[in-house]
Amino acid sequence: MKYSNFMEVTFKALSVNEGFARVCVASFCVQLNPSVDEITDIKTAVSEAVTNCVVHAYPGQVKGDITLRCELENDLISITIRDKGVGIKDVEKAREPFYTSKPSEERSGMGFTVMESFMDDVEVTSNSFGTTVKMTKKIVNAMSEVGC
Repeated sequence: MKYSNFMEVTFKALSVNEGFARVCVASFCVQLNPSVDEITDIKTAVSEAVTNCVVHAYPGQVKGDITLRCELENDLISITIRDKGVGIKDVEKAREPFYTSKPSEERSGMGFTVMESFMDDVEVTSNSFGTTVKMTKKIVNAMSEVGC
């Protein structure tokens, strides 16, 4: 039997909302019966993606919004985190380990590297109207049938 579900939430790009995003995603994907390690991986990746939006998307302006969408399709969870900020000038460079556009703020430059290490796939698209990060992970022992 095919299983499909989704949720979407929008919140301000404030650092206090990073924990909210982690809990939202963890609560939503628990219906697939993930392991503690899988939940921890997902929460860590979400934390990195949301933190990138908070730190980089809206510099020197009123903080905009972050949209978080989770989709479940059988044993796969897809998480899309989108902002409408300034975008990333060079996505490939930004994905390099230890690269940071804010060295004066003691940023480690490991956000995308962390996301890539905990998720099965990470796609990043960006332009001057915002950035979208889509991450996917297969839940190994997902329940074969989830009912309403």
